[in-house]
Amino acid sequence: MKIRGVILAGGAGTRLYPMTKIFNKSLLPVYDKPMIFYPIKTLKDIGCKEIMVISGREHSGQIMSQLGSGVDFGLEFTYRIQEKPGGIAHALSLAKDFCNGDSVAVCLGDNIFEDKIDISDYDGTGAYIFLKSVPDPQRFGVAEVSGDSVVNIVEKPDNPVSDLCTTGLYVYDTYVWNIIKQLKPSDRGELEITDVNNWYVKNGLMKFKKLEGFWSDAGTPESLAQATQLVRNKSNG
Repeated sequence: MKIRGVILAGGAGTRLYPMTKIFNKSLLPVYDKPMIFYPIKTLKDIGCKEIMVISGREHSGQIMSQLGSGVDFGLEFTYRIQEKPGGIAHALSLAKDFCNGDSVAVCLGDNIFEDKIDISDYDGTGAYIFLKSVPDPQRFGVAEVSGDSVVNIVEKPDNPVSDLCTTGLYVYDTYVWNIIKQLKPSDRGELEITDVNNWYVKNGLMKFKKLEGFWSDAGTPESLAQATQLVRNKSNG
């Protein structure tokens, strides 16, 4: 089964300002590498050989200069500009033609995983998410799980039903494009990836895996510093 990779590296990075005043967040260093190198490795480990990087217009040149064609990674990169913010699901919709009928693995450009992600049990049907127990689940989409099934996902709940957050890595079959097409903007005017995931949940087509190693969305000064320390500790083993 062929699976294409998509990295979403848009956004203004306001929580990391002023570091992001002239730099894309995903190019900030996490220990000894630019942040975006980590999602690239995650997608490569999954088996993606072709990856589209989606970013805003203001930083697209920086990202292309840093990554090039993909030859340094043994991959093939394609680039696409998201002209204005519209949410994760909207950004993903820009990759439809690139995926060309293949399944897609989507990773947010600020997500760093210690686990080597294994999706050998994915047959190209439905969706796959990756959950992590965190001390502050109210910051994330929170999954309610019963046995081997996801029951529901709630975005940034005031009273989380569990400590399992949905990390920024998602695998979808080709029906995802139809789902996105049917979405309505949320209260903040965006097409939400949680709505996409809940479609798969409600239709019994969502698989999940709990992560054991560290995970970080390095999108705040605190989480960026923590990610750097975690990667440093692992590298120095």
